[in-house]
Amino acid sequence: MRSVTLLGATGSIGESTLDVIARHPDRFSVRALAAHRNWQALLRSCRRFRPQYAALLDAPSARSLASALASESVPTHVLAGPSGLAEVAALPEVDTVLAAIVGAAGLVPTIAAARAGKRILLANKEALVIGGALFMRVARESGATVLPIDSEHNAIFQCLPPGYAGDPSAAGIRRIVLTASGGPFRSTPVEALSRVTPDEACAHPTWRMGRKVSIDSATMMNKGLEVIEAHWLFGAPRNAIDVVLHPQSVIHSLVEYVDGAVLAQLGHPDMRTPIAHALAYPERIDSGVPSLQLAAALSFEAPDPRRFPCLALAYAALEAGGSAPIVLNAANEIAVEAFGEVRIRFTDIADICARTLERMQARIVESLDEALAIDEEARRTACAMLARRVGNAAVQAQ
Repeated sequence: MRSVTLLGATGSIGESTLDVIARHPDRFSVRALAAHRNWQALLRSCRRFRPQYAALLDAPSARSLASALASESVPTHVLAGPSGLAEVAALPEVDTVLAAIVGAAGLVPTIAAARAGKRILLANKEALVIGGALFMRVARESGATVLPIDSEHNAIFQCLPPGYAGDPSAAGIRRIVLTASGGPFRSTPVEALSRVTPDEACAHPTWRMGRKVSIDSATMMNKGLEVIEAHWLFGAPRNAIDVVLHPQSVIHSLVEYVDGAVLAQLGHPDMRTPIAHALAYPERIDSGVPSLQLAAALSFEAPDPRRFPCLALAYAALEAGGSAPIVLNAANEIAVEAFGEVRIRFTDIADICARTLERMQARIVESLDEALAIDEEARRTACAMLARRVGNAAVQAQ
């Protein structure tokens, strides 16, 4: 019986995880659930799974949850704020922590889980994009196990040789290939991208994801951040990580070996497959995903750099190293939020990210506090650029 803390319980990955766990009550128990501010959704899960703890980053939402639980006599203790999330991530009675909180807010509790030596099922990109070297070092020193949940990285993990130790050349690996659907704008004329809406950007053709991740998929920033993740997870250098468009989203990633063999992991575009794999690893359990029908044709194409400039920005940030990925991630979060609120155009997202990277020179990052300080500085810089962009647009509209 594995005891689980789920960070990000109200998002799409959290919901899929709870679906898999509910299918195996003899194997998994939910000890703690955590989220940002959606206390109503967390209340429903607390009713069903009766965790010992629930935590919300937003303090007013935590108070609302505590009041609702008390009125229904649900014996779940509620914690609040970053310290509350960190506490449930490091509970002594928990052995498995699924880290699925989107954004920089998930970094601190994920590192808390690493410091506590937990078995970490990692879906939070920021743990590696912002704190890659630090997170991996803490995990090694504490004896934590890191199992990737992103479908692409989980696919790579499944295609690696047994006992892989983070050295591609020693394992005979030539390159890692991440697949990408291309999102909703794969065939949209480039000149039309400045006019697309947030709802159109969120209409992903194959995956069901949250709003922020859906927009990141439309710009392919999501794939760029996955390139940075793959570098830290698998020890692969920049020139050994490629991206290919695969609209059907059936092949989730590939590993090419020096003898010419290419291993791929296939499956429905359903997050329950990688979640079930990581939850039960090294065993296999039913995830609720149906069998894959192989009659359909599969196709591949190279990403168009004009259509997806964010992918090139992520490669550049990985090559620059140090603080550059932190700056890119922070600027992207600011720009995506502004686009979602229809304050900027879709094409402005990449421009704000590029200008923020240009403004903040890459430097060495030696601690979590320093990484978080750079994240805040990058957000301020991106916000200033955003304000000027919005102000100029308002003047032009008059």
